[in-house]
Amino acid sequence: MQALYDQFHQLLELTPMDFFREQHNTINWDVRILGILGQKGVGKSTLILQHIKRQGNRDESLYIVADDSYFSAHTLLDTAKDFFARGGKYLYIDEIHKYENWSREIKNIYDSLPLLHIVYSGSSMLDLKEGGSDLSRRVIEYHLPVWSFREYLNLRNGWSLKSATLEEVLKGEVDFPYGPERPLKYFEDYMKKGCYPFSPEPEFETRLRRIINTTVEVDIPKYAKMTIAATQKLKKFMYYISKSVPVKINFSDMARDLELDRDDLPKYLEFLEKAELVSILRMKANGDAILRKMDKLYLQNPNMAYVLSGEQPNTGNSRETIFFCWTKQKYDTLESPLSDFEIDGKTFEVGGKKKGKKQIEDAKEGYVVKDDIEYVFNNKVPLWMFGFLY
Repeated sequence: MQALYDQFHQLLELTPMDFFREQHNTINWDVRILGILGQKGVGKSTLILQHIKRQGNRDESLYIVADDSYFSAHTLLDTAKDFFARGGKYLYIDEIHKYENWSREIKNIYDSLPLLHIVYSGSSMLDLKEGGSDLSRRVIEYHLPVWSFREYLNLRNGWSLKSATLEEVLKGEVDFPYGPERPLKYFEDYMKKGCYPFSPEPEFETRLRRIINTTVEVDIPKYAKMTIAATQKLKKFMYYISKSVPVKINFSDMARDLELDRDDLPKYLEFLEKAELVSILRMKANGDAILRKMDKLYLQNPNMAYVLSGEQPNTGNSRETIFFCWTKQKYDTLESPLSDFEIDGKTFEVGGKKKGKKQIEDAKEGYVVKDDIEYVFNNKVPLWMFGFLY
């Protein structure tokens, strides 16, 4: 147990406090059990450690990583009981998805230690009903997305720019300082590596590639109980997406191009989407959103395309990828029957300098989203401004 305390305090001392993601203040840290989910590398661990440090209750807290070698000989339940017996009140468990039968163990802790507060973090693909232990009625979960363009600017420059609603973006009412600062000056760098807090690191590409590989080779296979052969097919699938223009989902064509079994593709897509490695654009439909037909396939963000393809990715794909990545965090973004995207009845055509209005001429309310302009003009809106939605 002492080793866990030592490791926790060492990590706490190394945790920076100069920049907090705003999601920290939207989380109800007082509930008895909460989960913080998100893609690997977006800053979940740092957010938790910052919270502990800010609260100033480190003597009553313990932060542990679920795949620590300590748990080869101890269970989470026994550890929680030992911690509580020593006066502990707040147990933080990181990388919970790496612990076998995690949901059952968390349920046992919740039921047997009613005075203990539990916070866990893990992959977005976690299933609250995994292992037959339904936690959905007990836990409140929060999702931590990749960093927006606004957050990237704040972190990089020490700014405090505020977020904007979709309506404010469409009017150009975005909190950018302008003057000697120009948004396009930073936008290209963001598209290459700005979606993650470790973007300033010289080994950014190596680290992001490791995150993708670990998710594909370890996290998904463990969650889905996949074979090594299936894992290799997942990697091939990811590379295929990174080299493509926006991929129209046709399982027969994709199975032929990838030399995969057609019946396996929907399953692979489900796992990749849950792990937030890809995003699936669905068609507008009545009834249950889950039943919407899948239309287009994107990587989760353009940073991945640079790392996976090893070259300049398709520009049109990158534009659509980041628009979808940002807007879906706050809105129900769907495939448009007229153009690229539809949000709340508004039609969006995403393109570059020469993009015209043809695709939105018949739209009730249509906008052309361009990646090479700074200001809103009529119905032309800069792509970078949508990076202020959160």
